[in-house]
Amino acid sequence: MTLAAKLEPSPVKRLLALDGGGIRGTLTIEILAVIEDLLRRELHRDQSFVLADYFDYIAGTSTGAIIAACLSLGMPISQVRAFYEANGAAMFDKASLLRRFRYKFEDDKLAAKLRDVFDGFLPQRERERGQQHVTLGSEALRTLLLVVMRNATTDSPWPLSNNPRARYNAPDRPYSNLQIPLWQLVRASTAAPTYFPPEEVVVGKGQSFLFVDGGVTTYNNPAFLLFLMATVEAYQLGWPVGVDKMLLISVGTGTSAGANQNLDPSEMNLLYNAASIPSALMYAALNEQDLLCRVFGRCRIGSALDREVGNLILTDEEAKRSVLPKHFTYARYNAELTRPGLDALGLRDIEPEHVQQLDSVDHIGELQRVGREIAKTVDASHFAGFLK
Repeated sequence: MTLAAKLEPSPVKRLLALDGGGIRGTLTIEILAVIEDLLRRELHRDQSFVLADYFDYIAGTSTGAIIAACLSLGMPISQVRAFYEANGAAMFDKASLLRRFRYKFEDDKLAAKLRDVFDGFLPQRERERGQQHVTLGSEALRTLLLVVMRNATTDSPWPLSNNPRARYNAPDRPYSNLQIPLWQLVRASTAAPTYFPPEEVVVGKGQSFLFVDGGVTTYNNPAFLLFLMATVEAYQLGWPVGVDKMLLISVGTGTSAGANQNLDPSEMNLLYNAASIPSALMYAALNEQDLLCRVFGRCRIGSALDREVGNLILTDEEAKRSVLPKHFTYARYNAELTRPGLDALGLRDIEPEHVQQLDSVDHIGELQRVGREIAKTVDASHFAGFLK
């Protein structure tokens, strides 16, 4: 199906949201591989069927933006996996000693890889018009796509989509966001502060902004934001809501809350806070997006959020008594990358520190094993009512 077809009214709409998390995106890929296989089987499709044929709107932040863009271009999961396996080390190319005072890794190799992959999908018609890159508005994209960044220049989150009805995508605007190269937006979404340099993007004629990783907004998990951008009037999609009308699948890259039962007040100095506060805020924001989805959606699967609210998976009777109406069907797949979490998955031989870091390229195989274990929880019942 083309993007134009996805924009047309239909009985159901299917959304996919992918978290940020650096090389831990390899964990996400293994979960998506099982989802792709399940859909092929349940819908009686052959190996040419890809997730772009099923989902109408795909969102991603940081590494999730890379995967989301690949999927929206129609890549099968096997190719996305191969891209990460072949280019994982290049994604985290160590910066020179002098530059490491500003950031740990160079971005040139990652930017080049993104250009090569994305621009390989440039349609012939666009080439004939003199276009050199797949842009956000390219016909190469087969689904609606949402990429989350932070505009450091304006100090604000920038969720950009290829929704042709969005205000700043209007074709009559002299400088539409749809003209921005896709590789540059995805590179901007992955520009994690201290890890990579910011990405400078020219929007319009000479209007330049510095962008950094969308993970340093409240949308490292973009699931509830995706729901809003599909339904809120200002975005001019206005897709209908209801547990039988909208499916939202959310896939994480693993969590690892830094619990420390022996923490002493004297340890909470300036250096401690500088190192711990960013990750604490990101972890809280990730859980908030998940919580909102479970409150406003009917959750079919997801681990417990905490010991007070649990997993918020309601029985039919509990759903009938719910004070808040449920606007969509929701499923959340994620892993806990702590020692207890890995033990619960039967992965006692994997050290938590091997799979917790954003740049753990030497342990891609272990991350894939974690993803495959979580993927065992994927079931056709989670997609019931949306398999036609």
